[in-house]
Amino acid sequence: MSGIADRGYAHPDVLVSTDWVAAHKDDTNVRIVESNEDQLLYPSGHIPGAVQVDWAADLNDQLRRDYLDRAGFERLASRIGITPETTVVFYGDKNNWWATYAFWVFQLFGHTNAKVMDGGRLKWEKEGREMTREVPSYAATTYTAPERDDKKIRAFRDQVLAHQAAGKPLVDVRSPAEYSGEKTHMPEYPQEGVLRGGHIPGAKSVPWARAANPEDGTFKSAEELRAIYEQEQGLKSGDDIIAYCRIGERSSHTWFVLTHLLGYPSVRNYDGSWTEWGNSVGVPIERS
Repeated sequence: MSGIADRGYAHPDVLVSTDWVAAHKDDTNVRIVESNEDQLLYPSGHIPGAVQVDWAADLNDQLRRDYLDRAGFERLASRIGITPETTVVFYGDKNNWWATYAFWVFQLFGHTNAKVMDGGRLKWEKEGREMTREVPSYAATTYTAPERDDKKIRAFRDQVLAHQAAGKPLVDVRSPAEYSGEKTHMPEYPQEGVLRGGHIPGAKSVPWARAANPEDGTFKSAEELRAIYEQEQGLKSGDDIIAYCRIGERSSHTWFVLTHLLGYPSVRNYDGSWTEWGNSVGVPIERS
């Protein structure tokens, strides 16, 4: 795979290599953050100096279906010892699926000094790099965040309804079986949490993992990504696009690809996704 700078991305600086992380993981102005679907991976071994951010316990409100608020984000950021000036580098399992989810949540609070380690855990492990079970301890900071801003990169159900009615582009990043309505979750997962299967009418089916190279989890080149999203699906960089999945995590990966790697200026993640849409009364659903 070619180097990050040679792949033609709109914003190549949003990605860092495993070499970069190995060289900078101990820098005082850098914090490495691991975020996984499998919460047992971090304690079993992680990049030395990396902290864990649990997508369920740390990023989500524990009472209502929403993300943590400003005060909650400030507590989290202070606990892991970062300031707004800290370069936060995310990585994780499943081709950085949950790493991009954490990255996206941090953007809601304006922490733009953030990057993703290309290839995630898979690439780090395949290269035989050092792992540890030692949990680092950093001095707590006093992080001051702005109020959470959902407007630019997050979409809500009523906005999606209006978007769909206007015929604007929607990208369904779930598996083909979920898109068709045959399954309500990925085939290897329990089929739970939603009453109706199918997809939002007019949505294009582009499974999220197509954007990554399966052998090492790295992102495909901009040319390969444009072939998927533009040549196959007819998307254009100036489109107003909403991506969705089941709970908004896989679609955060596609949001990251379209926004940061291809440079699309208007992409939102519908995190309510199919668990909300498939349980809502009266919304349009299509099966194929």
